[in-house]
Amino acid sequence: MTAPQKTRYKVAVVQAAPAFLDLARGVDKAIGLIEEAARNGASLVAFPEVWLPGYPWWVWLDSPAWGMQFVQRYFENALVVDSPEWERLKAAAAANRVHVVLGYSERAGGSLYLAQAILDDHGQVVATRRKLKPTHAERTVFGEGDGSHLAVHATALGRMGALCCAEHIQPLTKYAMFSQHEQVHIAAWPSFSVYRGAAFQLSAEANNAASQIYALEGQCFVLAPCATVSKEMLDMLIDTPNKRDLLLEGGGFAMIYGPDAKPMCEPLPETAEGLLYATLDLGLIGLAKAAYDPVGHYARPDVLRLLFNSKPAPRVHAFEPDPVERSELAGDFQSPDGQDSPGV
Repeated sequence: MTAPQKTRYKVAVVQAAPAFLDLARGVDKAIGLIEEAARNGASLVAFPEVWLPGYPWWVWLDSPAWGMQFVQRYFENALVVDSPEWERLKAAAAANRVHVVLGYSERAGGSLYLAQAILDDHGQVVATRRKLKPTHAERTVFGEGDGSHLAVHATALGRMGALCCAEHIQPLTKYAMFSQHEQVHIAAWPSFSVYRGAAFQLSAEANNAASQIYALEGQCFVLAPCATVSKEMLDMLIDTPNKRDLLLEGGGFAMIYGPDAKPMCEPLPETAEGLLYATLDLGLIGLAKAAYDPVGHYARPDVLRLLFNSKPAPRVHAFEPDPVERSELAGDFQSPDGQDSPGV
């Protein structure tokens, strides 16, 4: 395990509305927040789930046929790795000497993915990942990641990993992450303002508890950025009176937790935009693990173990025919007695 260059440093988490369905404006806004975090001394800034170009709330509001009006625009404004917009974000991380963990809708070929990227303070890509299993109605928009996306990475700020939203209620997913000795975890969330009062499992109370218990179970720092829903977004999405109660303005409940699960900052009002700050001391992780370490001294591998396929799962495996097959195809097959046989 590579030792971090910094063991005590300041971090920032974003609570803000996206520039909805507008990638260019969203990148501008992201760079502004990166610059603000750096000015205030942060070494790391973490963004909410699919903050570029925003979460596709229409999947929760009406039929797929109604939602089709947003599909092309969402696809066209999704972020492409190595695009000019991607390079601008890398350059901002480097110019401000700050690590960035970005939540974005990734366009790759004809598909979209719930993605996250870790950029270091030189603008280099530490890792990209995709949500392993989109949640419920998200499956109408996004494809799936694979086991290689459940990964923790050595950085100058410690061993860092990230998950999206309801991945934090998957016990086996969490254990796979904990087993890689994660120290700093980014738990990215979209907003907690959908179906309020009708689906408690989508509430801020339930999902902030998921972030907090991740810190407790993994003895790691958890940065939980959370987006807000703006009035501009509601004007675009709410076209009938019955939708007004399905998605509300606000829903921002960003927070930072220590490895003992203690909140480390004061929350912002749920409709407010801004950055939350805390100072991490990685030395506190050892203190927390003295009590619990579910992948170390507190484990019983003779009783319970996890099967974890961490390999990438490409859709296509390219291969070259072996020499015998090429010869057969060319009609130059040699018989066992060493004599050439004519092609058919």
